[in-house]
Amino acid sequence: MKIKDIEKYIRKHTNADDFSCSISEDESHETRFAQNSITQHIAGPKLDIYLELSFGEKSGSCSVNQADEASLDFLIKTAEDIACLAPADPEHMPSTGPAKLPEVQNCAEATMKLKPKAMVEIVQKSIDKAIAMDALVSGMCEKHLMKNWKFSKNGFEGCNESTSFGHSMTLKKGEVETKVSYEAKDYAPFDLDTEFARLQAQAEALAGMQSFEAQKIAVILRPEALQELIWYLTWMMNRRQSDEGFTAFTGQLGKKFMGDKFSLYSTLKQPTISAFPFSSEGLPSQETAWVKNGVLKNMPVNRYWAQKVGCEPQHIFNMYIPGGKISEEEMMKMVPRGLIINRFWYIRTVDMKAGELTGMTRDGVLYFEGGKVKHAVNNLRFNEIPHDMTRRILALGKEKLVSPASIVPTALVDGFNFVDKTSF
Repeated sequence: MKIKDIEKYIRKHTNADDFSCSISEDESHETRFAQNSITQHIAGPKLDIYLELSFGEKSGSCSVNQADEASLDFLIKTAEDIACLAPADPEHMPSTGPAKLPEVQNCAEATMKLKPKAMVEIVQKSIDKAIAMDALVSGMCEKHLMKNWKFSKNGFEGCNESTSFGHSMTLKKGEVETKVSYEAKDYAPFDLDTEFARLQAQAEALAGMQSFEAQKIAVILRPEALQELIWYLTWMMNRRQSDEGFTAFTGQLGKKFMGDKFSLYSTLKQPTISAFPFSSEGLPSQETAWVKNGVLKNMPVNRYWAQKVGCEPQHIFNMYIPGGKISEEEMMKMVPRGLIINRFWYIRTVDMKAGELTGMTRDGVLYFEGGKVKHAVNNLRFNEIPHDMTRRILALGKEKLVSPASIVPTALVDGFNFVDKTSF
């Protein structure tokens, strides 16, 4: 059943006072490899239909993954039954009406044209390069063609088509293990030789690891590492939680709360990153400065809370952090000693009200002194407050596309708080 037919069927067969429906299709190809062998190729379409409806202020929802009439009947009846049994929702909001959506280009022709055979060849070349250096490589090459629709009883209609390509490689040689990944909406700029050379350089730099004790020390956060911390910062920046006193952002809107060198935007003006044209609530995406030169300009807020406090609802749809021109080599000369961090993982909240996170380094940590890399060190656990960390940014490097929805620079940060060594 086609999308318009699904819409017509739902409109015709539901008795609800109000409803909104989201439909997503994903045509995927994923080639997995492990320890120098191709292990699996997964391909095929995925469909998800999510319906949320209401009788007055009583709401119910359901999702299905097929579009035949029996599945749609189940979808509608289940959502209606749940709504009838549910208590009234004091925060109920009607579905959104017609809206003018921004024009975006989230599809890349090269990604759409990429064939499974070419993906397998990319993987085989990755394996051949690992064998040539007597190492093992594992990872995945993947492409996705995605379509998303949303419509409501009150007249909202939105459609978005997007592409993404990714190729990740984890290399293991002896005791050394490290990873690189490429993620973008566009396959065209991808160059396996460049990515593998970066992987090999990381692996070679990690040989001869030395023990390093946890301490406060300057760090060079490569874009992937900085992105991982800032995504958590945006999650804690929620307007409602802050208005209710649960986060460090309480009472900080419009004030100088972060570092002078730090700005954060959701943008429709960067052609290399995707910009979803509407939110899950059916709100048009718009150019938004969240933080500008340290000033907290805006905060994400849903429709209910925006109406309650008298502001415009806003949502984060991508991440753009403007960078600078300082190279890593120049950064290493700006401080007596420090660490270069490739990535973080296992990030968790320690204290929501303080904005404190904990997590671990991964994929290699390098120690530098006197402007030069000396050797690799063990992984470390950190306890750090991202908004406070931005006040300690000493320099920013060139911006880099890190994922289909983010452009982030390298950052030199003073006094990063490591609290323990880790064994992996």
